[in-house]
Amino acid sequence: MSEISKPENISRRQLLQWAGAGLLVNVAGTLLYDPVGRLSMPANEWLQALLLSPQPTPEFPISTIEPEQLIINSYRGTPSIDPTRFQLKISGTVANPLSLKMTDIQQMPLTSMVIRQVCVEGWAAIVQWGGVRLRDLLTLAQPLPTAKYVYFQSADGYYESWDLASVIHPQTLLAYQMNGKDLPKENGAPLRLASPIKLGYKQSKWVTEVIVTSQLLPKRGYWEDLGYEWFAGL
Repeated sequence: MSEISKPENISRRQLLQWAGAGLLVNVAGTLLYDPVGRLSMPANEWLQALLLSPQPTPEFPISTIEPEQLIINSYRGTPSIDPTRFQLKISGTVANPLSLKMTDIQQMPLTSMVIRQVCVEGWAAIVQWGGVRLRDLLTLAQPLPTAKYVYFQSADGYYESWDLASVIHPQTLLAYQMNGKDLPKENGAPLRLASPIKLGYKQSKWVTEVIVTSQLLPKRGYWEDLGYEWFAGL
């Protein structure tokens, strides 16, 4: 396993490179055109990417949590994962590939947030998620300057991809807590994506691998490959 330490605060230069100036470059260039210059993002998705703010979105008080409103959707049922043997891999366009146990991840700073989870099917629920910021994990992995996208592989075979600016948003977590308790298996334990800036189908459960890439691959996401919107921003 790669040696890890608690990440220091990300420098202003890194944030400007990744989330500010980097976002504008991605939106105006890579997110709009593929490597051979063909239009690859619909205008509405391009606009969503352009409007993405690197600042936190408003959160809710704990008293507003709606546990009964959170519907459990699954792709191929709930996979069986032994949390004591689980390892999260971070690979791809990074200088320092990682393989982290849950104990490694839980030693990192815990971020808790109460946000609205929005499903494309029309329902929503206010949920408290707790976990590690993805940008903290990427700081340890050290993405290379060409990094622009991040893929997520799940134990049930589900797959997703995000733009880097959304991944390093301060409210994008790999969560291992829900409503102040350990994350239930059916909700994605031991690790799942949680963020108020994306629709629910982007928020993969049972995440086992994070792969940083310089370009989008032909398979962009399970639902996206069936016709759903790729950026799926809120």
